[in-house]
Amino acid sequence: MKGARVSIPVNGRSIETYIAPAAAGKGPGVVVIQEWWGLVPHIESVCDRFAEEGFTALAPDLYHGKSTTRPDEAGKLMMALDVESAAADLRASVDHLLSHPATRGSKVGVIGFCMGGMLSMFAAGNDSRIGACINYYGIHRNIHPDFENLKAPVLGFFGKKDRSVPPAVVEKLEETMKRAGCQVEFHSYEDAKHAFFNDQRPEVYLESAAQDSWKRSIAFLRAHLGA
Repeated sequence: MKGARVSIPVNGRSIETYIAPAAAGKGPGVVVIQEWWGLVPHIESVCDRFAEEGFTALAPDLYHGKSTTRPDEAGKLMMALDVESAAADLRASVDHLLSHPATRGSKVGVIGFCMGGMLSMFAAGNDSRIGACINYYGIHRNIHPDFENLKAPVLGFFGKKDRSVPPAVVEKLEETMKRAGCQVEFHSYEDAKHAFFNDQRPEVYLESAAQDSWKRSIAFLRAHLGA
């Protein structure tokens, strides 16, 4: 069973989202945050995979109708992202998930890829209804999570051959978060490049890392959201 595109209200306007209800009928909610490409089929497929695992997953369109397959255009879209608007979109996504008939529990998880990885921590630091946070190789110079208020446990996945987010940057991020009192657990895969989880990009996809990180993600979310 696949999900569907649904518009949700955000402060007097609306945004499009992709929602995949839990295959079992009801389960914990998870907000899935896009890479710099936008709300593309890969992100929708991640939502569908979560649904098969018993979660109700929602991915908001943070670019409001725009997406691309070109790296130069993706970079422009990412840098043009209005962080305050994205924050409102993410809060509305949590609102919608918690009120959805296929969602159970008082907290949701959040998972983000690339640009979305940093946004996942940004969202968790601004919304106490987020009970678990996962960052896949995420960094963004204009996004500054409030680590002092980030109370949800954080799981992170990175690649040691990632030129966009090199190991030194990952180490610094982990140190900063631990100093702020965050509960954080990072894993770095020896042969993984940036976007190693994206199975629609064969030039970077690394099956071993993708499968291991997915198993860890599911276990992490189940443990902290009561699945």
